[in-house]
Order: sequence, then structure tokens, then C-alpha cells
Amino acid sequence: MSDSRGNPADVAIEPHTSGEAPTLEPGQTYASVTDQISAIVLTRHTPKGWFVGFGISFVLLMAFLYATAYLFAKGVGIWGTTIPIGWAFPIVNFVWWVGIAHAGTLISAILLLLSQDWRTSINRFAEAMTLFAVACAGLFPLLHLGRPWVFHWLMPYPNTMDLWPQFRSPLVWDVFAVLTYFTVSILFWYTGLIPDLATLRDRTPSRFAQIVYGMLAMGWRGSAVHWHRYATAYLLMAGLATPLVVSVHSIVGMDFAAAIVPGWHTTIFPPYFVAGAIFSGFAMVVTLAIPLRAVYGLQSFVTLRHLDNMAKIILATGSIVAYGYTAEVFFSYYSGNPYERYVTINRALGPYAWSYWALIACNIVTPQLLWFRSVRRSVPVLFVISLVINVGMWLERFVIVVVSLHRDFLPSAWGMYYPTIWDFVHFVGSLGLFFTLLFLFIRLLPMISIFELRELVHETEEKA
Repeated sequence: MSDSRGNPADVAIEPHTSGEAPTLEPGQTYASVTDQISAIVLTRHTPKGWFVGFGISFVLLMAFLYATAYLFAKGVGIWGTTIPIGWAFPIVNFVWWVGIAHAGTLISAILLLLSQDWRTSINRFAEAMTLFAVACAGLFPLLHLGRPWVFHWLMPYPNTMDLWPQFRSPLVWDVFAVLTYFTVSILFWYTGLIPDLATLRDRTPSRFAQIVYGMLAMGWRGSAVHWHRYATAYLLMAGLATPLVVSVHSIVGMDFAAAIVPGWHTTIFPPYFVAGAIFSGFAMVVTLAIPLRAVYGLQSFVTLRHLDNMAKIILATGSIVAYGYTAEVFFSYYSGNPYERYVTINRALGPYAWSYWALIACNIVTPQLLWFRSVRRSVPVLFVISLVINVGMWLERFVIVVVSLHRDFLPSAWGMYYPTIWDFVHFVGSLGLFFTLLFLFIRLLPMISIFELRELVHETEEKA
């Protein structure tokens, strides 16, 4: 599928809307896979729409940086976080972003090991989404420290005072889990990019771009030796990344389960959090995939079949999440613990009942529409459902964190949480960081794996 320099072979494909994998017919003259995908990056004229989207995202990012500078100057008191709600928006946002980051690794690693070819068209930007979401998530625990400039104390580095992190602290668990996940994810993502970087190196007319892409491609020439080593390394990294899908969000779930707070102290949290992470992660992939395929004309690559398969995974993991909600209610009564029972009643009937019933509507009721094939293949409806799920999963973290804390064991310690403008600025600003990185990725790197899609199209041609 490539020459000795790694240049992709031109393979014509037929744009289609049937929802099936790309098919080939004799005599077709449509643009090749390589031309269509690489042209998005190598075009000399950046679309105006890209500048508009990037500009809005960059403004939100600047708002985030301003809010962070103000936080450093004034302290965490600018947030609504207070006793008894010692964890509030920062931790809610952290768990939400970590959950979103899970779909990329699952699509890239687990579906690769299971030989699911339909992952080919969505794995690249899903992996990028993972990295950007982890970057957003990692900021919030650091900002929540109170003294974020000494965040390095969380790492077990040699020091003259013989001071070591408290390894029984969930904060330390998160540092190790998130850093490990981010490191493996970025290596896996970069490894998959190498053949495509060589393609961009050989196709770009800009000398500066040739040098940059050439350095990043690390001398790739597409030889048999290169491909053999690449396939071995990629498979090994997929096997290494697969356990992280389970372990990272399990550790985040253990942050809560290890505490004695009613509503948190339950063994179902680790698997329940993993299912919720995949649920929200795939919802975000759908949220990004639908506009990208529409704006850049990628309907031939991200087909209705891909959207249908992702909707099925959302439905499956959403069913697991619904089971987790039901199990929480059942065990709060079955345990005989009056504090656990009260937390359940307070969630449904207390002052934050609106958030509980909203998450039920978003995460349990709405995904039931995906049982219908016509809904799964309706692009506008699927886009709306994915947005609703993203909102619902944020509300789930809000309920777990804030509603469980605001009424603790002693009524004298009860209190209400009222977020300030700075809570909202940090949350919306993190969205700005995410989309700023995403827009840069779309402009500078191929959002779809060129070489993997060529291989899939080649296999389809041979079968035909």
C-alpha cells in the first residue's frame, strides 16, 4: 500500500451513504483516501470556519488562564467550595474529563485487539480527544490543592528532607493513574501517527513543513522492516493500554469508595465508574464525529455504520450505568444503614433533587431511544442524544460529589453549595482548552488514520 518512501498508493473509493464499509467499483474516479485526508492538513487556505471556531475556543482558554491567575493570587476561596462540601466543581470537572478520555483508548486498543475494522475511521481523533481531555482533567486536582505551586510534592522524588507522599491519599493515586494513562496514551497516539507523518512529509510543498514532519516521522521509509517493527510495537502498546481503560477510572472510583462518606462507601463504584467513563467517552466521540464529517465531507469514511456501532456501545454501557444507579438504591436500603438510606432519599427529594432527576432523564431515559435502528442512523437525533448524555454524566458527578457531601452525619454540619462565577469560568474555560487543542490538531495532523484506512480499502477491494 506504499512505496519505499512511505508514499501512500492512490486508492479510489466511492462516497456512499449506505452505512457500510467503503466499497470499490471499477471505473470510479473519486479522490483517493490519501488525497482527501491529507488535503485537509496540507491546504494552503485555512477555512474561515476554522478561524471562527478556534477564535471562540481561544477566548475561552484565555478566560481560563485569567481565572487561574486570579485563583493563584486570591486562593481557593474564590470558588463556592466550602465545608462540608470540600470537593465541588474542580473534582466534578476532573472526573467528568477523565471519563471522556476513556473512549479513545478503548477504540484504539481494545477494538484493535478484537480486530474490529470499523474503528479505523474514528480512532485517530478519538485518541487525540483522549489526550486533550486528560490534559483538562489533570489541571483541576492541581488547582484544587490550595498551593498548586508545590504540586511536585505529590511525586516520590528523592529529597534532602526525606519527605514522601502519603500513599494512602486518593490524591496521590490520581497523580499516578492519570500520569500513567497520559504517558501511554500519547505514546500510542504518536506511534500510530508515524506512517501518516511520513506521508505528509513527502506531500507537503513547504520546506519548513517537510523538515518538521520529517523529524516527527523519524526516518520512516515504509520498508518491510519498518512495517514489521511498527506492527509489533503497535500491538504491544495496545496490550499495555488495554488494562489502563479499567484501572484508571477504577482508581478514580476508589477515591470515593475508600471514604466513609454515605453515598460513596460502596464497592460498586470502580466498575460503575468504568462503565460510565466509556458511556460518556463514546458520547463525546459521537459529538465530535458528526460535525467533523459534515464540515470536512468525511461521510465516506465516518459512515452511518460507524455511528450505529458507537450508538450500540453507548446503549450497552448506558444499560450498565442504569444498573449501577438501581444497585445504589437497592443496597442503600438492603444495607440497613440509616445514613445510606438518607442519602438516597435526599438525592431524590432534597434541595438538589432537580440534578438527580435530570441525570436520570439524561442517562437512563434518553439512551433508550437507541434501541431503534432508525434513531441510531438519524444523524441529527444521535447528535442531540450525545449532547444530552454529556450533560447527564456531568450531573452524575455533581450528584455524587456535592449532594453526598452537603448533608453529612451531623445535621449541625449541613450546608448548601452555591458555585461562584469563577467555578463556571474554570469549567467553561476547560472546554476552551479542549477545543483549542482539537482545532490545532485538525489543522496540523490527519484526523483520520490514512494508512489504516488504505489497508481496509485494499482488503475490501481484494474481497470484491
